[in-house]
Amino acid sequence: MRRLLLGYDIGSSSVKATLLNADTGKVVASEGLPKVEMPIAAPQKDWAEQDPEMWWKYIVETTHAIVKNGNIQKGELKAIGISYQMHGLVCVDKNHKVIRPSIIWCDSRAVEIGNKAFQDLGENYCLPHLLNSPGNFTASKLKWVKENEPQKFEQIHKIMLPGDYIAMKLTGKILTSETGLSEGIFWDFKSNSVSTKLLDYYGINKSMIADVVPSFSVQGRVNDEAANILGIEAGVPITYRAGDQPNNAFSLNVLEDGELATTAGTSGTVYGVSTQAVFDPKSRVNTFVHVNHSEESPHYGVLLCVNGTGILNSWLKRLIGGESISYPEMNQLASEVPLGADGLKFIPFGNGVERIMENKAVDAHLSGLNLLKHDKRHVLRAGQEGIVSALTYGFQIMKDMGLNLKTVKAGNANMFLSPLFREAFVNMNNVTLELYDTDGAQGAARGAGIGSGIYSNAQEAFAGLEKMASFEPDSSLVSAYDDVYQSWLKALGSVQ
Repeated sequence: MRRLLLGYDIGSSSVKATLLNADTGKVVASEGLPKVEMPIAAPQKDWAEQDPEMWWKYIVETTHAIVKNGNIQKGELKAIGISYQMHGLVCVDKNHKVIRPSIIWCDSRAVEIGNKAFQDLGENYCLPHLLNSPGNFTASKLKWVKENEPQKFEQIHKIMLPGDYIAMKLTGKILTSETGLSEGIFWDFKSNSVSTKLLDYYGINKSMIADVVPSFSVQGRVNDEAANILGIEAGVPITYRAGDQPNNAFSLNVLEDGELATTAGTSGTVYGVSTQAVFDPKSRVNTFVHVNHSEESPHYGVLLCVNGTGILNSWLKRLIGGESISYPEMNQLASEVPLGADGLKFIPFGNGVERIMENKAVDAHLSGLNLLKHDKRHVLRAGQEGIVSALTYGFQIMKDMGLNLKTVKAGNANMFLSPLFREAFVNMNNVTLELYDTDGAQGAARGAGIGSGIYSNAQEAFAGLEKMASFEPDSSLVSAYDDVYQSWLKALGSVQ
């Protein structure tokens, strides 16, 4: 009989499920839905909301596909892991019913609330205790609900992150994790507990916060109702949960001091692990609890995030050809113009406020456009170079914090499928890039294996992880890409 592990990854674009054979470390089946991107509602400028029931709908549909395609037999499914989009706010009443749509990660409505909290509570509290400004994170979003929707706020029994909500739908239990509370800026790193000072300042009753479980642990079991809906056995334990960026790092076996992971999906990220509680005084990059953190062996994740990454590329696709052009064709067009796109610069900040820009809405800009010279090829190349430049901007902040950025791991997916994007990333940052055949859902499945005790350690869990390729900086290109970056910085300065 096989020992199977199921991993879910709840993104803002899609929900993915992966079935892993725990004994071989190989993927048995995988499904991602919907085939087009999930909608993000924007009732007002800079708002971004999704219906949690939509995530559950696609959990159900992906599971049905996995059960069928993986031919799961009775007794084979041993554990479930959950990865999820970070920083979202889900509010439920005493009957576990959603009170309002989830305010998701790229929603900017709570920026001023968080900025005021940072001023009132003071740097001397926020930075050593929270490692961040309250900023535009989950705690500040909850305060926005309290101020602007008081009747809905009064109905709140518990607040959750998106992954906590899916776990609740699976088990009937409302729980969260230390990693989750840290990403919501609810966690006091000095006291190693929920920050009562922040809750008191925001007027939030601590009873709204769910009980805390370790990322790797038995966190409830699939109940009869969920089992009937999903077509799996009741009693399967949920044994891992983590936000998408810590989980993406975990998926790449990035667990120890100095190791780095990167993604380039809807947003672009670099995530570095440190054993020191480092922080950026301006909270342009953010420090959270990593999945393997403990009080005895602290591990922190330092997250750089650029909102306008894959979303810019998909916008360009819709603009230029929609369904009539593929991403590989776009990459080919971009490669037909020289490095630097003949002076055209793209500022990619067009998906809400950007943390690396101190929570300012800089927006997206084309700079240096020459109507007699530039065509769609230049725009496509400038878009990819602009995204890498934005990531490089954040890289420099991380270097200033003391992180050693030499080798970066990524999944072989999204924008890293573009040879041009890889070339720009490696040479502009002067780093080695390693690509692996993995993703967030696969990582969640491996995490479930550790949390359930099937794997005794990470070495066992990642025995089946395959490195697909490695890319080194080209000394003939490093200087040229630095010139591109310096030119991009000047363009950025002109629009701030």
